[in-house]
Amino acid sequence: LAFCFSLVKAERKKIYVLDNDVPVLVKQTGTEVNLEVECKSHINLFHTLFFTLPPDDEFIKYNMEKAMYLIDDSGLKQYNNLKEKGYFNTILASSATVTIMTDSIKVDMNNLSFEYYGIQRIERETSILKRQLVTTGKLRQIPRTENNPHGLIITDWKTILNKDLDYKVKKNF
Repeated sequence: LAFCFSLVKAERKKIYVLDNDVPVLVKQTGTEVNLEVECKSHINLFHTLFFTLPPDDEFIKYNMEKAMYLIDDSGLKQYNNLKEKGYFNTILASSATVTIMTDSIKVDMNNLSFEYYGIQRIERETSILKRQLVTTGKLRQIPRTENNPHGLIITDWKTILNKDLDYKVKKNF
């Protein structure tokens, strides 16, 4: 009887899909198979939303709202801290464009902690500044939603390093 149950359970994981009237076997897999890829994509998406800042107040608010669905209150605290220091107002006033390029993301799958490495580019009318950014945090699995398609939330997010790498003055004509 146990053998029958295990056989039925195994067969239920097999799905046949018709491709030009030819049945093709596809196997069902759990979400844990792609969890590391999902984690890295979630971390990258959050950092892209949080650190892509054109000189447009509405766009910044939109990005921050979307980013906050991906993180706990540690992200909101950092956002409020930057806001209080006038960081976003400085971007708007100087017509700066801030972008981020992910260098690498390391995820420890045993405890779902991560380290994010990226290069931030701040372009102003007269200069271009490149900064190295390193952040850490943990991930927790939650139900998937339209606003959080990976079903993960970042917790204990901290900026470990944010230092200048390169500063170039633009030529004025």
